Amino acid sequence: MKITNIECFPVFNGARNNLFVTVDTDEGIDGVGESGLSGRELAVMGAIEHFKPLLIGCDASRIEHIWQTLFRGGFFPANRVIGSAISAIDIALWDIQGKALGVPIYRLFGGLVRDKVVCYPHAQAPDDREDVAALVENCQRHVAEGWKFLRWHLPPQPGHVLEPRPAVRMALQQLRAVREGVGDDVELCLDVHTRLDLPDAVRLCRESECFRPFFMEDPLRAENPHLYRRLREQTAVPIAAGEQWAGKWEFREVIEEDLIDYCRVDLCIAGGLTEARKIAGWCETHAIKLVTHNPLGPVSSAACLQLNLSTSNVAVQEQPRRPGTTMTDVVPEQITWENGYLLPPTRPGLGITFDRDAARSHPFQMVEPQHLHRQDGSFTNW
Repeated sequence: MKITNIECFPVFNGARNNLFVTVDTDEGIDGVGESGLSGRELAVMGAIEHFKPLLIGCDASRIEHIWQTLFRGGFFPANRVIGSAISAIDIALWDIQGKALGVPIYRLFGGLVRDKVVCYPHAQAPDDREDVAALVENCQRHVAEGWKFLRWHLPPQPGHVLEPRPAVRMALQQLRAVREGVGDDVELCLDVHTRLDLPDAVRLCRESECFRPFFMEDPLRAENPHLYRRLREQTAVPIAAGEQWAGKWEFREVIEEDLIDYCRVDLCIAGGLTEARKIAGWCETHAIKLVTHNPLGPVSSAACLQLNLSTSNVAVQEQPRRPGTTMTDVVPEQITWENGYLLPPTRPGLGITFDRDAARSHPFQMVEPQHLHRQDGSFTNW
């Protein structure tokens, strides 16, 4: 079964673009993948254009060989751009393999280790307002729908300002109010989004311990994992990190030195299902559980579910919204959500369908990711 074509579909979803990638074969079986790196889709598409001459004519079942060729073949090891391109192609190849054999991907990974996967939504207040009451109301609505976990992110101030100390104070108010509003049986996750320096991250984590968060996500910038050692020494709050790292080597320090409790691997940046499985096995030896980073579209959600259904050390899957509520023309058949859980697909491959004509009807629009700054005008992470 030879690869005959690769096509990119940058789809504007009304707020930003999702980049889907299809792989065709000479046996009429095709697969679809999704790329991460939101806001830099054109760069990923450029990488895929470089890959096409390497891939056309290749045996689509040689997934590991293709992964190694793409990661190492340009002499320079893959970074986030190349990693995101590899991810989309890798997911599509596994989709093809499952369809060729007539089974869901999780069957290729050893079968089900769980009957369903618990997941969490994005539950921040509408329009990202600093409104504690609105956040609590939104969280209570999600709990009433059946969600068992809640997630929101560290709040910026009006005018695209993120000043650390006021943001920490507001986050602590939010944690207190949401904990009181939803009770002790719902797990709370706060995404710091790499917005804090070490002293402010320490303060937030230590003062939040009484609210029993499930984890603090990405409290520090990703460029220097060594700093997680210092944070780890000063708080008992569980730490989650990894959504910005491409490939197993960038995870090495935090796994080997036990600096995180939860691994936020992004299948659409880190190298697809092939690389995520290697990272998951490595994490298992250190009692680190997966919390797959999944802020993207229905293809990413399906890929994360296939991994999580067949991997033992999984805690929860990020699922921004209920499947089947967005992009239903582009992905008509999506994974199934029920009472806070994602259920195993029975269709082969990823278990979803992709409509190319519908994807073309939502063409790419240039969207720049949000930028934040401090009160003095200096740039800070979004």
